[in-house]
Amino acid sequence: MATATDPIAHSEEDAAHCAPGSRSEGRVTFLGAGPGDPGLLTLRGASALAAADVVIADPGTLTVADEHCPRHTERTELPLAESSGDGLKLAMEAARAGRRVVRCVAGDPGLDGAIAAEMLDCARAGVPFEVVPGIARAAAVPSYAGMPLRGSGAGAGVRFADAAQLGDEDWAELAASAATLVIAAPLAEMPRVAADLVVGGRAPDTPVAVTIHGTTTRQRTWQVTLGTVQPELKAAKMLPTAAQAADHVSPQAIAVVGDAVRQRDDLSWFETKPLFGWNVLVPRTKEQAPFLSDQLRSYGAVPAEVPTIAVEPPRTPQQMERAIKGLVTGRYEWVAFTSQNAVKAVREKFEDYGLDARAFAGIKVAAVGESTARALVEFGVKPDLVPSGEQSAAGLLEEWPPYDPVFDPIDRVFLPRADIATETLVAGLVDLGWEVDDVTAYRTVRASPPPAETREAIKGGGFDAVLFTSSSTVRNLVGIAGKPHSVTVIACIGPATAKTAEEHGLRVDVLSPEPTVAALAEALAEYGAARRDAALEAGERVLRPSEKRAGRRRKSVL
Repeated sequence: MATATDPIAHSEEDAAHCAPGSRSEGRVTFLGAGPGDPGLLTLRGASALAAADVVIADPGTLTVADEHCPRHTERTELPLAESSGDGLKLAMEAARAGRRVVRCVAGDPGLDGAIAAEMLDCARAGVPFEVVPGIARAAAVPSYAGMPLRGSGAGAGVRFADAAQLGDEDWAELAASAATLVIAAPLAEMPRVAADLVVGGRAPDTPVAVTIHGTTTRQRTWQVTLGTVQPELKAAKMLPTAAQAADHVSPQAIAVVGDAVRQRDDLSWFETKPLFGWNVLVPRTKEQAPFLSDQLRSYGAVPAEVPTIAVEPPRTPQQMERAIKGLVTGRYEWVAFTSQNAVKAVREKFEDYGLDARAFAGIKVAAVGESTARALVEFGVKPDLVPSGEQSAAGLLEEWPPYDPVFDPIDRVFLPRADIATETLVAGLVDLGWEVDDVTAYRTVRASPPPAETREAIKGGGFDAVLFTSSSTVRNLVGIAGKPHSVTVIACIGPATAKTAEEHGLRVDVLSPEPTVAALAEALAEYGAARRDAALEAGERVLRPSEKRAGRRRKSVL
C-alpha cells in the first residue's frame, strides 16, 4: 500500500526490473523522445528511462533522455551514419545479456521506417521488445509554430507526408488534395517540395510555413508562399551554395501548406515569448538557481548557470559544533537563516549528529528570501518569519520583534552565516534587545574559472544577457571569466549591485524594481518585450542582442 512518504507502490516484479544490474529477462524498449523539447517526453518514457540499464540514442536525443536515467545507466549516442545499423546490434547484445535497453529515437518510433525494421529484426531474433510512443514532430511543430491543424473551417482534413518517400504520382495526388499538408523534409529540399506541389496544381500563392528546430528555443519559422520558398530561404542564407552542396547537412524541417498558416498572425505563442532564444548567464550554481532558471525558461530563454563562488567549511568548526549542541539543549529562542548555504551548513551538521528537523521544535525560525525559505521547507522546517517587504537583513529587522522578557523565556539568537557577511543584522538584533551568537557556518571563496568556451562566450558576446544578483557576483564573474561583451544586456537586482557593475565598466540596462530574483527575471522579460516591439514597429527582423555584436548598447535603464 502506498504511504504519504511513498506515493507510488511498486510490485516485487517492478522492483526487480528497476534494480541496478538486474538479470531478469532483458528486453529492448523503442522509445520516442518527442520532437525536441525535453518537456514533451511522456511519463511512460520517463519511467522506462528510470529503469534502464543501457540507453542507445539516435543523434540529438540523448539530451532529452539523460536527466531521467539512473547513474548506473550506460549511455551511448550514435553518430548519424550509424544510427540505423550499429544501434540495433548494441541493443540486441545488451538485451540478450539480460539487460533492460532503451532504444531512444526522435519523434515517434511508429512513424520511423528504419526503427520499424529494427523492431522486426528483434521479433525474428526472439528478443523481447516493447514500444513507447512519442509525440511526433509533424503534430507538435505546427502547434509550437502557432498553427492548429484542425481549427474552424478545416473541413478538408490534414495530410501528413515524408518527402523522401514520395514518388512523382504521390506528389501529383498530394497537390490535388484540398487538405492542409504537413510535409517533412530537409530544409535544403523545401524549394523542390514547393516546386513539385506547384507543378501538381497547387497555386503559387498558397500560404506556406517552414519551421526548423521545432519545439526548441532554436525554432525558426519562415511564413511564405509556395512561389517564394526558394528566394526567401536563399535570402536568409539557409540554402547551400553549389560548392557546399556535397558536404552540407541540412536541418530537418516541417512545412505546413494551406490556409492554416494564416493563423500564425494571431496564434504564434512560442517564438513570440519576450526572451525567446536568449542565452542568459546566471552566475549561480544549479542548486542555487533552479527557480530563477525555470522562470527564465518560461519567458523562452536558455539559462546557463555559472558559479562565481565556492562554499567551504569554516576553518575552525568548533564554534559551529557548540552552536548546534546549544540549539538542541534549549540555548536559543530564534535561529535566523540569511541564505540557502546557511541552511545547508546546519543541515549537514545535523546529519553528522544524527539529528533531523525535529530538533527545531519549540524554536522560532526566520529566513531572508524566498529561496532560503524553500530550502528550510525542504529540510522539514516551516519558517515563522519571512520579510514581507525587502528581502534583506534590513527587511528582516523591520519585522523582527523586540525582546520581551515577559513573553520570551530566552534572549539569544543563533545566526549561522558566511564569513564575509556584514554586521547589519547583528547590530540590529542587539538594538532590539537580543543577544546574538554570530557563528561562521561556511566560508565563501571565488569559484574556479568556467570552461574556456564559456569564458570566450562571455567576453565575445555569445550571451544575450547576464543577471547579477549581488555585488559579489559582479566582482567574481569579472575576476574568473572577464568582463561581458558590450552587446550583452546587463541586469542587476538592486542599486548597490548596479553601482558595482558600473564601477567595473559595465552599462546597466535593466534594474529590478524589487530586490528579488523573480522581479529581476520579470524586468529582463519586459526589456526583451520592449526590444521586440520596437523592432516590429520599425519593420525589422527581431534579433537577439548577441546577433547585433557590431551594434552599440542601449543607454537607458528600463
